[in-house]
Amino acid sequence: MAVELTMAQMKLAVMRHSYRGQRAQTAGTGAVIGVVLAAGTAYLGYLGPDFLAAGLAVWMLGWMLGPVFMGGGDETLRPEYFPMLGLPPRRLAAGLLTASFVGVAPLVTLGALAGLIVAGTRLGVVNTLVAVPAMLLQLAVFVLLSKVSVALVGIALRSRIGAVAAGVVNGVILSSLGQIWVFMVAFGVAGTPRAVWFLPSGWGLLAVRGEWWALAALAALVLVLLALWAALLGRRAGRPRVSGRGRRPITASTPAGAVVAKEMRTWSRDLVRNHQLAFALAYGVWFAASPLVIGWNGMLPYAGPIFIVMAAGMASNLYGTDGTALWLTMLSPGATDVRGRQLAWIATQGAIAVPLTVICTAFVGGPWPLVLALLPALLGGAAGLVPLVSVYALVPGTDPHKRAGNPLRTSEDDGGLTGLAYLMLALVLVSGAPAALVAIYFGWAGLPVGLLTGALCYWLFGRLAERRLLTHGPELLDTMRTGRKAASSRMTPYSDLPPIKKNIAGIGFGLGAIPLFPQGIVALLFVANGKTDSSWFLATYMPAPWNYAVAIGFILLGLALYGSALWVVRKRPEPDRIPA
Repeated sequence: MAVELTMAQMKLAVMRHSYRGQRAQTAGTGAVIGVVLAAGTAYLGYLGPDFLAAGLAVWMLGWMLGPVFMGGGDETLRPEYFPMLGLPPRRLAAGLLTASFVGVAPLVTLGALAGLIVAGTRLGVVNTLVAVPAMLLQLAVFVLLSKVSVALVGIALRSRIGAVAAGVVNGVILSSLGQIWVFMVAFGVAGTPRAVWFLPSGWGLLAVRGEWWALAALAALVLVLLALWAALLGRRAGRPRVSGRGRRPITASTPAGAVVAKEMRTWSRDLVRNHQLAFALAYGVWFAASPLVIGWNGMLPYAGPIFIVMAAGMASNLYGTDGTALWLTMLSPGATDVRGRQLAWIATQGAIAVPLTVICTAFVGGPWPLVLALLPALLGGAAGLVPLVSVYALVPGTDPHKRAGNPLRTSEDDGGLTGLAYLMLALVLVSGAPAALVAIYFGWAGLPVGLLTGALCYWLFGRLAERRLLTHGPELLDTMRTGRKAASSRMTPYSDLPPIKKNIAGIGFGLGAIPLFPQGIVALLFVANGKTDSSWFLATYMPAPWNYAVAIGFILLGLALYGSALWVVRKRPEPDRIPA
């Protein structure tokens, strides 16, 4: 037990010294959002057991999938830190598991699991007492499921086939959650499916309701998952070996061509990029194709545009992922690194997006003006924004040869990576908005607008990124080497804000896209096209003309969130100083 307590104390000490400045603000904002969600989940225990079972299933999926999408989850204490201690795998797993309970996420999840106590109080004293061990065992199951899923994905990412397969599975799962309304309509689900009760997330609730075997099943599942994780930890030390046989050397005739060839080879070889590309493709295809289950093919033509947006989000930290290899670019200032990366990005993503869009649109028979206008606008916008965001909001990454046994762990700043990805998604969508609006109202006139905005974003944003790289290259390299931003780069309007305004900006930039795009713009298009039945867009449930009012209200809410965030981070003029 001494080892377990020692690791918990180590985790607490690391958190006490690392959660400062911007990282502390990000953690604080996430904690506030988590507490609100946890309170809502606990309230479901008062509404009824069906609602609580569904809510806990969502929390379990969040623990399993969230760390995979955010770079491997919490690894404050890595298994690689303790090989010289000679600890048996199960003892090491038990110690790391104990340390995993120290943190914001487990405490927030425990608050959500308090819904079991709420449900127990409605049944009797014994049921309430059973809820306490059920909460703890349920939390242990969630944490262990997270560890096992990340370990399995990490092992899969050691081969190209495994990286692609893991990306496809993750993309399908996440897009299915985004289109859950399709499957609810398809299977006629009016309430919570009975199968949700028998998922591991529902065993604690079954125990509270008098199914005492569920409590023993939870304890047995904890032991099984702990043993499985211990076995996976033993395999984590291995490293993928890449053969150099049969590789042709790069023989580019120009500096820009060398960058393009290097990037193309990286996209084909790097397992993390293989995983990201497969994830974006699977997400776009499945998100657009899943409504076919209910006989609606209206989203199928947008598989290509959705893929472009998601691929840009995955590549939002392009320079940070390369680590300190930036010094090679700094030694060759005329190598046009940014332009080469832009060309390589369009070549790799466009080779997938263009045929995917054409095939899916031809299958449906349109709308050709809209999708053909979106395609160049989004491709050009993403190709310009990927390097621009990466150099202006760089998140320090781990050098590829120094990554731990979990290949998904490309940076220690999970919150920064997540925020950067959401920012990229919103910006790429905005870059395609002018072409989309013109195509909706004026048809084929949207195509030249898409070509123009795409070319402009490609040239202008690439130019700004190139200038930033030339003028702030040493600061960016120092950020990658030390993990800390230089003093000159920290002096931004955001860094000078008080905590309250930082939280306002974080919530505005982080959540503004939800009411603006899905519940606002997309819902307005659905209502305008007469699609007012069976969807998760709130406006489609309202009678006319309130459906238009609700969609427009969400658009205004999203704009207000973004406007509030921009207002608090705006650069204010320095006050006039009166000389003494």
